[in-house]
Amino acid sequence: MTNRRNFLMGAAALAATGGPAFAQRHLPLGLQLYTVRADLAKDFEGTLKLVKAAGVREVQANLTQSGKTSAEQRKLYNALGLTWQSIHAGGDALRNAPEATIAQAKAVGIKNITCSFPLYPVDRAAIMAGPGIDGWKQNAAAFNKIGALCKASGLTFSYHNHNLEFRKVGEVIPYDLLLKETDPALVSMEMDIGWVIAGGADPVAYLTKQPSRFTAVHIKDLKKDGIPNTDGKMISAIIGQGIADWSKLLPAIKKSAVKRAFMEIEEPYDPSPIGMVQASAAYLKGKL
Repeated sequence: MTNRRNFLMGAAALAATGGPAFAQRHLPLGLQLYTVRADLAKDFEGTLKLVKAAGVREVQANLTQSGKTSAEQRKLYNALGLTWQSIHAGGDALRNAPEATIAQAKAVGIKNITCSFPLYPVDRAAIMAGPGIDGWKQNAAAFNKIGALCKASGLTFSYHNHNLEFRKVGEVIPYDLLLKETDPALVSMEMDIGWVIAGGADPVAYLTKQPSRFTAVHIKDLKKDGIPNTDGKMISAIIGQGIADWSKLLPAIKKSAVKRAFMEIEEPYDPSPIGMVQASAAYLKGKL
């Protein structure tokens, strides 16, 4: 019994520090359903069946997705054996009514709410032009507040990046500011790997330096055309066929605190959304 206890304690310690035991864990393949949203709008159940056949076992969606309510989605995902624990939310739903969003999410068994875009300034064009230091600090304060509300309700809260977070404001990288200004006990990060690369940053360096801050990733690949930029631009590639170095990224992900790994592919799609999902899932098979 003592030996077994010591073994378990040692394994837990290695896992907590990102050591070998943690690195060997398996992550179920997920998909952010934004990727196939147009197909879902035409045939929700049929598209989900294709997604599952490709090897996807977990989905991330909005509370209202391609015409389906949260309750309708839950019924479909459960029937197909797909795990649904995380949603994307943003805009007025989080700015003005976070309690309502949390209640609706909790009612259908959601465990995590991820903010998909900066909340301030309110005007999207102003966000794309650059919030400035005060604007980024306002976002960090809002994330801490929403994170506290989520925690009180038994949920977790995360933030999903694009590439505008890597547009320097003076000498400050906004993404670094968000990491510094948000409370790790309340706010974790969902790293969108493709957008980090698009912004000219190194996702492996972030995952390695602060492994406990990242609890989810968007697995995304991209072509080198027009990279780097901080203007919300990229051309998606089938995962494994772009410029992302998965030989370094996947080990770094597994050594971090990441619990959920969702493929996400941006338009334009070549050959098609589901075609890119199928090819990407085939590349990732056995690697997560």
